[in-house]
Formats: sequence, structure tokens, C-alpha cells
Amino acid sequence: MAMEKQYGGMDYFRMAAAFLVAAIHTSPLASFGGEADFILTRVFARVAVPFFFMVTGYFLLPQYLFRHSMDLRPLKQLFRKLFILYGAAMLLYLPVNIYAGQLGEAGAGELLRMILIEGTFYHLWYLPAAMLGVAVVLLLGQKLPFFVMTLVSFLLYLAGLFGDSYYGAAEQIPALKSAYELLFSVSSHTRNGLFYAPLFLVMGAGISRMEHKDRRERGRMPGREETRATKKKHRGMIAADMACFGICLGLMTTEGLLLHGLKMQRHDSMYVMLPAVMFFLFRLLVSLRIAPVKWFRRVSMWIYLLHPLCIILVRGGAKAVHLESLLVENSLLHYLAVCAVSLGCGCAATVMEGRIAAAKGKKEGFHLAKGRAWIELDREHLMENVRILESLLATGQRLMPAVKADAYGHGAILVAGELQKVGIDAFCVACAAEGVTLRKGGITGEILVLGYTHPEDFFLLRKYNLIQTVVDYAYGKKLNGYGKKIRVHIKIDTGMHRLGERAEKKKEIGRIFRLKNLRVEGIYTHLCADETREPAELAFTKRQAALFYEIAEYRKTQAGGGEKRLRKDKGSPGIKTHLLASYGLINYPELGGDYVRCGIALYGLFGDGEGARRYAAKAALMPVMSVKARIAAVKELYQGESAGYGLEYKAEEDRKIAVLAIGYADGLPRSLSGGRGRVLIHGRSAPVVGRICMDQTIVDITGIGSVKAGDVAVIIGRDGSEEITAYEIAEKAGTITNEIVSRMGERLFRIWRWGSAAAEPSEGVP
Repeated sequence: MAMEKQYGGMDYFRMAAAFLVAAIHTSPLASFGGEADFILTRVFARVAVPFFFMVTGYFLLPQYLFRHSMDLRPLKQLFRKLFILYGAAMLLYLPVNIYAGQLGEAGAGELLRMILIEGTFYHLWYLPAAMLGVAVVLLLGQKLPFFVMTLVSFLLYLAGLFGDSYYGAAEQIPALKSAYELLFSVSSHTRNGLFYAPLFLVMGAGISRMEHKDRRERGRMPGREETRATKKKHRGMIAADMACFGICLGLMTTEGLLLHGLKMQRHDSMYVMLPAVMFFLFRLLVSLRIAPVKWFRRVSMWIYLLHPLCIILVRGGAKAVHLESLLVENSLLHYLAVCAVSLGCGCAATVMEGRIAAAKGKKEGFHLAKGRAWIELDREHLMENVRILESLLATGQRLMPAVKADAYGHGAILVAGELQKVGIDAFCVACAAEGVTLRKGGITGEILVLGYTHPEDFFLLRKYNLIQTVVDYAYGKKLNGYGKKIRVHIKIDTGMHRLGERAEKKKEIGRIFRLKNLRVEGIYTHLCADETREPAELAFTKRQAALFYEIAEYRKTQAGGGEKRLRKDKGSPGIKTHLLASYGLINYPELGGDYVRCGIALYGLFGDGEGARRYAAKAALMPVMSVKARIAAVKELYQGESAGYGLEYKAEEDRKIAVLAIGYADGLPRSLSGGRGRVLIHGRSAPVVGRICMDQTIVDITGIGSVKAGDVAVIIGRDGSEEITAYEIAEKAGTITNEIVSRMGERLFRIWRWGSAAAEPSEGVP
């Protein structure tokens, strides 16, 4: 079934990895045998740090290595986070450095080396290594294909290997020994951001890419309902990865013991088998379908940062209470005590961090998310709609959701972000500004601009890696005249007579393909009569499709070098076709295409209630949006008194009214004034009275008991057994649901909803 990509396996292993790092620094089994402790801390525990590097590579790097994203925000956020963590950690351990006399003996060069490479405390080397490693990988990625970059990263690792576990072999060669001695004058270890980190960062990115390609080759995305055979295959892959991981770990243990016995190791962080162990371990963790535990992500980070301080606390505390023989000399109890203190400190730090973030959020106004009026979005409904729509796709076909008009009022960044989590990586918007907003919100993948972009804004297309629609040949020449390569899809007018070069103008279409500065990646058209399969609409739609595919066939023979140039481009998938949107997918799936530009259906709606009833059997979609508002005031309205502008409503008898903190500026249609609209309060219907104002709406709550200021009114959605749908509002307003949901104002916060409970306000964005 459709579901958010689960990373619970990674979250649980984060905790395990943090405790393994603590084991390296406490030697839990030293009291029971040196060999056992070596296997635990110098072999098994060596998977911890590469795992953290691979997590970074998996989540951060694919957008830059494979999709050449122009959005640097995620990258800047990573460096900012690492820089702040490193600075805070250096300050935290500064008293220990001073007490140990480390800083007094160090010159300026040594201090610089400590800060930039070694870390100012023995575990802090990871933070500068992570920053340097990411920088190295991105630099290589700009110059080299992924395979070559992987090979270079492996060669760097190999060079580091002979300065680490295999140093005994390297020092037998005088030239190598001299080279490594020179290297060690700069960095104490080859376990750093140059020799160690890049390979694991690249491996994480590579596994992410493999998953993505796998889904495409199977012709389905993660939201597609899985068959029994698919589930069986998945279980088989997990079993195979577990077996391979076990075998590789056994070989690495043998390797480590052999090197240790031969006294070849200068250090013991790097083994020949370590990359293989990490490949199968990480792929296994990614494959496990376990619910994510975000709390573990923060706690594990704090355990990593704080455990050396906790070692000092445990030793000092044991000495103070005369329990050194129990809590220090017994290595296992010492380790367990350090883990317990580290876990406690990590949890306390996480709680404190959360409170600081909450306080900051309140200061910035996020506490207002549900203070006035807001929109609740149902994740489960969105994912179910994805599952339904993907079940209608042909093999190899992909969704290209329309997130224009702020995702039809639902919040483009929020919706696209959730879809991106389940592997959807192509979106379409109305204008370049919407595409820029998505990029700044962290959305990667393909973003197609369906509408016109002014020549003065062409630079945005390149800066934010957007794909522009060529609306006709004349516009194509303007794009070409910009003088720089621009990614485009060509629109073909097959009968709607809106945007697009007319289908009969084949020569002009062919000329567009030959414009040297246009990288043509797709062609598409828009079906304008696909809401039914009535004879007239059926004939027209079939004619549109025939014209479109005639052009698609024509460009293969007449497009000149356009397609040949495209296929030579790095990573190019070839020219794509698309003509289906929401109604087309349901009514005309046989018309095919590579993409389906699903719009209103993704949000659980059709244009009107008739459409919803007509297609209920084919696509039982579920509405994603609910709209709610607070009651600002409750008043008595006495017989003969009027309420609202223009004295339009006059009470014929004593009534009770409520003033809602929502109005037409928030998207509530003014045409619902005068009793034509209603809301739900305490599960009962309350009609609108008088004229809907810009910021407030008055409703009649006579007979609805215990209503008070601060209570919630449902504008769209369910309250108890009652429901107000977007279809009802659209019908009363004389329009379609597309307009109703798309017009919901920017000042309404969007808040994700899990089941029957809304998310915390901090998850909402204005």
C-alpha cells in the first residue's frame, strides 16, 4: 500500500552506532579477554562511523550528483549544522583540553591542525571530516561521471588503508614510508575527510540511486499496491542482504584478527572488507519496513557528542563514592554505566533542544497556526490517493503531480515534500515563481513550468534547474536567443487552442527541436474533453491523441539532431511524452504517455459531485483538505436587531450568533452569504447569516448548546456524523472544487493531520 518511505531501520541503528562508538572508547570486554574486546571494538564497532557518512550520502548527495540540483539550501543547512555542532562541542570540551594541558603545549600550526583535521577532542574528528568529505565528493561529482567518481573514492580509501590497518606492508617500501610520514605530519591518521569519508558518502548516494532505478525498471513506484509475489521477492532480498552482511562481517573479523596478530596495524579503522560490510548492512537497513523513530535521531547525535564527557563523569563519580573497582576496573560495568549516563544526558539534551525550538517557534508566531483559521491536511488520504492513481498507471508510466496554485491550495512544499518521500520526483507548476518556491523549499527532481516565463526571468530557469514549456515556435526562438542551454518540453496544440504550437505546423515543431540552445526533454498536449466518454467527447479526445502521437512519430524522423544531442547528454532519459491528466487517467488510460499530470484527483476531488459519484467505483479518492476556524465571539441577537454589513440579516426572534475568524480574504466564497452557506459546530449545522466579511463570518448557533469563544468551526470537513464537502460549497457558489480549494488564502496555516489528530502547530507553515 502507499506509505511514507520508512527509515526506522536507520533510526534504530543510529542508536546502536552511537553506543558502538562509546564501546570503542571504553573497551567493554577488556576485563574478560583482549581478543574478544578487539573483535567488538576494533572490528564490529568500526561500522558505526561509516554508517553515519552513508546516511549523509543517501539523503543529501543524490540531488547534486544525479539531478544536478541548483538548490543549495540542503547543502548549506548541513554545513551550518555541522559548523554549529563543532563549535559548540569545542567549547564544551575546552575545559577538559585546558585541564589536560593540550592547548598550552600546542603552537598555532598545531591548533589549526586540530581544528581543521584532527578535532579538538578525540571523537570530534568526525565533524571536520564530514564537511571535507562532502566537499570532496561534490567537487568530484562536478567533473566526473558517477562510476569514475566512485573509483576515485575507492582509490583514496585504498591509499588510506595502507596508512591504517595495512601500514605494516607500506612501511616496508621506503618511498611509501616517506610519503606516509609526510602525510602524518599533517594528519595523525588517514581516517579523515579525504581518504576515509568520500567512499562511504558515495556509497550512500549510490544505494539511493540504485533504489530509484529499481523502481523505474519495475514500472512502479513505492505507492503501488504490492502483490504477494513482490512481497516475497522483497523478503528474499532482505534475507540475501542479511546473509551477505554476515559473510562479509565474518571475513572482516578474520582480516582484523590476522592483521592484529601480524602487528601490521598503525590504526584499525579501515579494512579491505569494510566497504562490502557497509554496503550490505546499509541496504538491509534501508529495506526494513519499520516505523521511523525521529527521537532516536536527536538522542543518538547527543550520545555521540557527550559520551567522552560521560566517561569522565563516571570515572570521577566512581572515585568520589569509592566504587572504582566496580564502575571503572570492571570494563563491562564501566561501559554500561557510561551508556546509561550518556543516554540520560542525550535524552535531557534532546528535551531541552525541543523546548528551545518550541519557544523559538512561539516567538516567531508558529503558535498561531491553530489560533485563528487553518487547513488540516490528511497524510493517509494523500497516500491512499497516490496508491489509487498509481494502480491505474500503465507499466513504466509515472505520476507528474500538478502542484501549481500552491498545490490547489493544499501547500505546494508540504505536498511535494511528502510525495518526494515516496519516490515521486517529477512535478509541474504554472509559472517559474512556483518552481523557484519549490526549489527553495527543498524539492528536488524535475519541475516543469507549464506556462509562460518572461524573457527577463529566463535566468531563473537555469539557476533553479527548471524545465520550461515552449508555447510555440516564436517563443522557442526567444528561449534559444537567451544564449544558454535551457531544458524544455514542447507543448502541442491538438484542439484546445490555448498554449502550444498547432499540431498541423509540423515544420515549426521540427525547427524547435533544432534550436541549439534548447535541450528538448519532452513533448505534451492537453486534453480538453476527457471528463466523459460520451460519443462527441470520445471522438474529440481520440482525435487529439492521434494528432499528438502523429507529432511524436514525426519528430523521430524530422527533428534533425535534436534528439541525438539529447541522448548524448549525461544522464539523459530520452524525450518523454505526456497527455493525460486526472480525468484522462481515469477515462482514457489506453492513450498512454510517460507521465500523467494528475491534479485535482491527487487531492481527493473531482470538479463536481457528479464526477465523484460517476468515478467512485474506479477511483474512490479521499479528500485531503479540511478547513477550520476559531469562534471569536458568541453574542445574543434580540428580535428586530440586524447583524453584518448592509443590515441584510434581521432577527425575527431572539437568536444566538457566533463570529468566526475567517472571511472571504481567506478564500471563503462571499456568495455563501445570506444563509446559502453553513458550517459545523459541535457536530451540528450552523447557517451563515448576513454578508460574509473580509476577515469574519457570522453564523446562527441557536439551539447548539455550550458554544463559546475559542471553539472550532468546521468550514470544510467532518465533525461527528456531519460533513461539509468541497462539492457542497462549490455547488452553492456556482463553481467547481478546483476553484474552492485553490483560493484558500495564504494566511491560513497548513497543518498535517495523522488519522484523527492534527499535527503540532510547529509542523505547519503559513
